Amino acid sequence: MILLDGKKLSDKLKENLKQEVLELKAQSIEPCLAVILVGEDPASATYVGSKAKACEQCEIKSLVYKLDVNTTQNELLALINTLNHDDSIDGILVQLPLPSHINKDIILESINFNKDVDGFHPFNVGNLNLNLKGGFLPCTPLGVMKILEHYDIKLQGASVVVIGASNIVGRPMATLLLNANASVSICHIYTKDLKAYTKNADIVIVAAGCPNLLKEDMVKEGVVVIDVGINRVDGKIVGDVDFENVSKKASYITPVPGGVGPMTIAMLLENTIKSAKNRIKK
Repeated sequence: MILLDGKKLSDKLKENLKQEVLELKAQSIEPCLAVILVGEDPASATYVGSKAKACEQCEIKSLVYKLDVNTTQNELLALINTLNHDDSIDGILVQLPLPSHINKDIILESINFNKDVDGFHPFNVGNLNLNLKGGFLPCTPLGVMKILEHYDIKLQGASVVVIGASNIVGRPMATLLLNANASVSICHIYTKDLKAYTKNADIVIVAAGCPNLLKEDMVKEGVVVIDVGINRVDGKIVGDVDFENVSKKASYITPVPGGVGPMTIAMLLENTIKSAKNRIKK
């Protein structure tokens, strides 16, 4: 079994990204990411802090806007509009989840798609689904693809099961795999017999937010397992996979933490730098 070390790979990528930032600064372009946090959700605050720290490591300018939980939807839209029209800002990220009184879809659609470094705007989603170049890809699925590429795990013709159908991970993950000529099945909460799908899969990607969902008897020998889940159980961070037992059968598997998570942030930085480079083309 080979551990798919996302932390090590992300550190290597960040070294290269830092060099790209220095080259941009030599052309008087300073990449800048604006992150908006509404409310005081502890997990969201931790994620925002991690993103700010990663920006600092790569010498990307980071602006964090911390808004009160009672911030209105119109107030948030006004801030996004200001950032949209600020040419010094390359990426805009609104940390999810948002308070219940704010419509997430309206907010994500209000972000200029040229600054949508999360890859959630309908324009960027459309580009992905049509397999068109340009635009931004969602960071977590893109991070998974980078891991598979780095470890030379072949996708063409592979049987892949994606567990989870969210717009943030599951759906775009399945589309990226399909675009890479894999045969993809998407499973979700209403799937009647999950094991029937996973048992013969070459690759299983789990993003369901359910600890120990994927067990040893659900996979074949030599399976590749990507665990996107992040759950807190008894004070520990665990994924969606019964790692101790599934790892005995897997040829490759990601740990949690230290697998997909670090790659998600690295891809956010990569998208921000990509946006900054677009300034040169204007």
